[in-house]
Amino acid sequence: MSGPFVIGNAADHRDEWCLLRHRLWPDTAPAEHLTELRGVCDTGAAFIVHDPAGVAIGFAEVSLRRDYVNGCDTSPVAFLEGIYVEEAFRKRGVAAALVAEVTRWAIGQGVSELASDADIKNVDSHRMHAALGFEETERVVYFRKIVSSN
Repeated sequence: MSGPFVIGNAADHRDEWCLLRHRLWPDTAPAEHLTELRGVCDTGAAFIVHDPAGVAIGFAEVSLRRDYVNGCDTSPVAFLEGIYVEEAFRKRGVAAALVAEVTRWAIGQGVSELASDADIKNVDSHRMHAALGFEETERVVYFRKIVSSN
């Protein structure tokens, strides 16, 4: 990672973490992000990156999933729930440093697999995952049917 970026525990920087989450998931209300932060800390870990000036520029969240995780052979699996880097800092090693921190956390939890997912149309995310050493395992299309008694 170029530059003296600092990775820390996102829970120690709640407001900045919430702002970055909202940039990644803008359809989620800010109050809901605050509620979700507690859940993230209860089921996994979150890391935040600051630039040399102390400005938050990215984060990653990881959990342990004990249910079936597509493409994985073990359980539990560390799952990269979200990763975001401000556009001006992309392709500078920030995401790689975050995934390295997530990987250290996962190893500390005793798991042997780190999984993730991305929307089928999010080609930039697919490229980032590939660049960070993830391999695509499968593609899934979800369906639903509305059923009601009306």
